[in-house]
Order: sequence, then C-alpha cells, then structure tokens
Amino acid sequence: MAMASNAAATSAKAFAKKLNIGKVSPTTTTFLLCDIQERFRPLMYNSETVISTARYLTSIAKELSIPVVGTQQYTKVFGPIVSDCFADGEEGLKKASIFEKKKFSMITEEVHEFLESSDDMRARSSFVLFGVESHVCVQQTCLDLLEMGKDVHVIVDGVSSQQPYDRKISLERMSSAGAFLTTAQSLAFMLMHSADHPNFKAVSKLTVNHMKLPNEFND
Repeated sequence: MAMASNAAATSAKAFAKKLNIGKVSPTTTTFLLCDIQERFRPLMYNSETVISTARYLTSIAKELSIPVVGTQQYTKVFGPIVSDCFADGEEGLKKASIFEKKKFSMITEEVHEFLESSDDMRARSSFVLFGVESHVCVQQTCLDLLEMGKDVHVIVDGVSSQQPYDRKISLERMSSAGAFLTTAQSLAFMLMHSADHPNFKAVSKLTVNHMKLPNEFND
C-alpha cells in the first residue's frame, strides 16, 4: 500500500513538472515587438489600439526591466517602427534592440544570436508577442519559438492583420499549437504577482491611463 502511495506521489510530481500553465516573471521574460511600422499603420484592422497597446507594454517593460526586441520588415519599403509604440517616442525606440529582416518570422539568425548573447538573455524562456500581421509574421514567430521549446504569450489586443478574419484564424492557430492567448492588462498583473511588488503603483498608473484609451477590439 505504501509503495502504491509513493508511486502515485512520484507520478503526480512528474505530471506537475510537465504541466505548463504559462506563468511569467520579469527575470525570465522577453517582449517581442513585431513589425509595427509606419506603412502598415493605416492598413491594419484596429491599428491604433495595437499601437496604444504596444506603448503600454513597452512602458511596462521599462518599469520591470524586461528587454524589448523589435523587428522591421524590409524597412526601405515599409518604414521604421512607429515611434508611438513607446511613451518617449524616438528615444524609446533607440533604446530597444531593433533588427531589420526580410524573413517573415522574427527569429532571424541575428535575433537568435541576440537571444543567446548572454546568460541573462538565455535564461529568458517566456516571450510576449505583439505586432502585425497576426496571420503572417506574428504567427510564424510564434511557431518558431514553440518549436524551440519556449513559452509564447500572444497579446490579443496587441496583434492584428489587415483582415479581421485572418487575425481570428491566426489566433486560433497559435492557441492550438500551444501558445497562451492573453491581454496586455492580464499579463501586466501576472508579471507582478502581488500588490506588494515595488513597481505596483507605477504599473497600475500605466494601466489606468491605458484603460482611458479606446479599445477597438471591444466593439
């Protein structure tokens, strides 16, 4: 009987280790800003909400010391990342790690090398993904990261495509592949775990200000 109980306990522990419920922590998380560029701004479904959500997320990253990695798809044609994705505009953009690409996925050779460039970056196994287009570059980035064994958290109010249906199907596709779908606000409070967090007041203020802005995905 005792042997059976021990075996059951061992089995439960093994199951718990395999079970991935998608919790996040600032020290093991990287934010990925995918191709929110000037040329795409007037083309994307609910683009202003995607941009304001990106600004909220990059502000949280600054408060919680989380690295932001961004990509620009063929900058010569599509322009730079929208500076409004950062609360301090061009200055914030300069402080982020931005990579040029033509590959659809963000996980280019250069980005992969950056993610492996230090002990701190290698320890970051959770990736928060937001940007455009949801059914192309965002989805392919998500699948690449999942294939690498990483946790991927897709911010549903921070991704979009030109066509709403493409966005909808891509979210289903990423979720079925193993990504966690969440909202920017939910992620912000999950990162802090408790109101005792030293940055709780600062993040709460960012959240209040963000909630005053229209969220077109609520319509």
